[in-house]
Amino acid sequence: MTTEEKGKISVETENIFPIIKKWLYSEKDIFLRELVSNASDAITKLKKVSLSEEFEGGTDYRIDLTFDQDKRTLSIADNGVGMSAEEVKKYINQIAFSGATDFAKKYEKTENKNEIIGHFGLGFYSSFMVSTKVTIESKSYRKGETAVLWESESGTDFTITTCNKSDRGTKITLFLDSESGEYLDKWKLKDLVRKYCDFLPVPIYVDNEKANKEKPLWSEEPSKVKPDDYKDFYNYLFPFSGESLFHIHLNVDYPFRLQGILYFPKVKHELDSSKNGIKLYCNHVFVSENANELIPQFLTILRGTIDIPDLPLNVSRSYLQTDPLVKKIANHIVKKVADRLLEDFRKNKKEYEKNWPDISLFVKYGLITDEKFFDAAKEALIFKTSKGNFTTLNEYWEANKEKNQNKVFYANETEIGSVYMDLLDSQGIEALLVDSKIDSHLVQHLETKNTEMKFQRVDSELTDLIVDKNASPGIVDANNKTENDRLLAFFKTTITKEGLEIKAEALKSADVPGVILMPEFMRRMSEMNSMMGRDEVKSLLNQHTLVINTTSPLVKSCLKAFESVNPEKGKKLAQAVYDLALLSAKVMDEKSISEYAKRSAQLLEELVQS
Repeated sequence: MTTEEKGKISVETENIFPIIKKWLYSEKDIFLRELVSNASDAITKLKKVSLSEEFEGGTDYRIDLTFDQDKRTLSIADNGVGMSAEEVKKYINQIAFSGATDFAKKYEKTENKNEIIGHFGLGFYSSFMVSTKVTIESKSYRKGETAVLWESESGTDFTITTCNKSDRGTKITLFLDSESGEYLDKWKLKDLVRKYCDFLPVPIYVDNEKANKEKPLWSEEPSKVKPDDYKDFYNYLFPFSGESLFHIHLNVDYPFRLQGILYFPKVKHELDSSKNGIKLYCNHVFVSENANELIPQFLTILRGTIDIPDLPLNVSRSYLQTDPLVKKIANHIVKKVADRLLEDFRKNKKEYEKNWPDISLFVKYGLITDEKFFDAAKEALIFKTSKGNFTTLNEYWEANKEKNQNKVFYANETEIGSVYMDLLDSQGIEALLVDSKIDSHLVQHLETKNTEMKFQRVDSELTDLIVDKNASPGIVDANNKTENDRLLAFFKTTITKEGLEIKAEALKSADVPGVILMPEFMRRMSEMNSMMGRDEVKSLLNQHTLVINTTSPLVKSCLKAFESVNPEKGKKLAQAVYDLALLSAKVMDEKSISEYAKRSAQLLEELVQS
């Protein structure tokens, strides 16, 4: 070659770099990821060469980041395979620049960032995002090759000359622009190396200090990894996050390549799917913390790493393509999570039940939103019962369907001591307990999957199992009215409220004077609206039924007082029965509770004085 060669790539590329800066790289930090990962690739290539060829320079592989604050330069050097002059022309001038030209033509006027998908290998040219000038010094590993220097200030005009570089490898030097002085700081560079290149299989030094961990735990054989290793790795990735419950080690070679470790953290609150704790890697290089296309939403509360060497990415390596491979990988991850849940449930049921409060939210959310997960993991769904034990839906069904008349009774955990539960318990009937707002959606979903089952909240209607159908309606009076008829008429005239319906039933337990019932659909709708923060909840709760228990001594006393010398006392007692029922149903707002307290105090005063 001549001592110096000048060239211009194309007259059509004058607007390449403004477009690249606008569209290609949303975060300019990633120029360092691109250059360091290219350096790692060069060393990987030389390692392969070493299997069949000999070369000078030894095998103490490394990548060095150095900077000069006075000259405002940042250098990335490797001792990898290096390039000859012809290779520089091919890989730097022809391949990448032709890609940049095509990129400029196609996307100069586009408004859709998502259309910019991986057709171009422009990693090196991210260096012009932060530089006014870039130089490449490179010497091939092959004997007899002359070192070469490539220089460019615009990215379109370049010069190639020989240089005095004596050692094998490539050194890229960036002359940083006035807005990029932050990259002349050792701690900033070390932080970027740890973020993007922590697990590249070669030591990376910043100002001669090692900056990367180098070997990821997910690349190890699962059978060789100790439990403490998983714990230490979790603490390394997510410091100050406590302990995880358990993990899944992914290691797949066919039909696609996939490695990673997913951890199940403790979840003490309703689902927060905005917390993306799964770090996505491609060949050990960090890509993104947002893997929405790859990880179903219900799994984004998990933490860990996924490394997919064949991951289809856009040119900035930051966004996933819509690709069949992505769907296959997503389905595989869903299946592995379901398999792990079933394995734990079957092999160590007590431990699984202990962990259930921490994993139930994402399991339920997954069952509702992902059909494949539902099919694979439905047997791992468990409920606590009103008797204090855990059961699956099928176990509950088989044990209770005849006694329950094909109904699945359920209640909120806060209702465990309610009058509804007392009534059921008095007849030996157990209910499934639900404990989160998402359960209204879950119950509805389970109904669509199990059409033979009728799910019934304990406070939605009175089952025949707790109503005494053989109870006497009472003696008929002169007006041909039974005691039950008179009770119902009395309460209807005494308690008047819009949306209120009053019924009279003989309950098998005389201890309960009255209960509030709310239609199943109304209760579910109110809870779904509450979950979404809507205000219709209060108006929905106003639509309810008061069932007065005709076997209750207190209810009978109300009628007796009304029909005797003190009808006002009877009315106040009837109001008290209604208040107690509302209080037990937990549908009183603050204003209603305050008014109830005043009425109760007045009634007690009258009773004391009488």
